[in-house]
Formats: sequence, C-alpha cells, structure tokens
Amino acid sequence: MSQQHFTTKHANAATVQHNWYVVDGTNQTVGRMCAKIAAILRGKNKAYYTPHVDCGDYIVVINADKVKFTGNKLEEKEYIHFTGYPGGKKTELAKDLLKRRPEAVIETAIKGMLPKNRLGRKMFKKLFVYAGEAHPHGAQQPKTLQF
Repeated sequence: MSQQHFTTKHANAATVQHNWYVVDGTNQTVGRMCAKIAAILRGKNKAYYTPHVDCGDYIVVINADKVKFTGNKLEEKEYIHFTGYPGGKKTELAKDLLKRRPEAVIETAIKGMLPKNRLGRKMFKKLFVYAGEAHPHGAQQPKTLQF
C-alpha cells in the first residue's frame, strides 16, 4: 500500500475493551456530570470510537444522593411520568425525587443523552447508580474517574 492511501479502522465487538470506572457524585452538578458519563458510556473518549458499535465503558456512580442542582432547578424542575391510563400523567419535583429515589435523577438525565435505539439501551445497561458509598462491583476493580 502506498503512503498516500490510508484505511480507517472500525471497531467491532472483538476489538473493543470495556473498562470499569467509579464516579463520586458528591457536590457534582447533575447535568455536567451526566454529560461526561454519557460520553464515556458511548465510547467517545476512545480513539477507535465507532458510532454503530458499543465502544463504551462501565460506569458505577456512588453518592447519587449528594448531587446538586444549579439555580432554582431543585425547586422548579419537574420529572414527568405517564402511567398509561387516561389522566395518568404524574409530575414530581426534583427535590422530592432526590429524596425518594436519588438514583432516578441521574439515570433519567443520562438516559436522555444516549441514542434512542437498541444500541442506546445496550449502553444504558452499563450504568450502575447507587445512593450511598457502597457498591457490589469491587471484583471488577474499577478505577476512580475525576471530573
């Protein structure tokens, strides 16, 4: 092959390496932290990123109950859920959802940043969110990720 012709290498399931990372949510802004996590779940931090292949890493988020919102979002942001029944639209403020299910705040934010197809659903399964400090993924020897 001559020096002037190069071929692009595409990743596939056999060549991709998935790493494990732990993210501490203490005093992290929700949107900024989730945007960086979504990029890592997609694999955009890797040189061999390929849009149609799951190149991303596994992410474990701890201390999800200690994240913060900027501005008045804690008082004004609403999470909307539809039950499927007539009149079944449910809304909940961010402060109430953060008290009741702190994992859902981060999961909802990240899920909205991933592709809306079967590949996005596969990427979302590599996210593990825990409200406290403890997590059951010590055997995978996750590395700490700082933002």
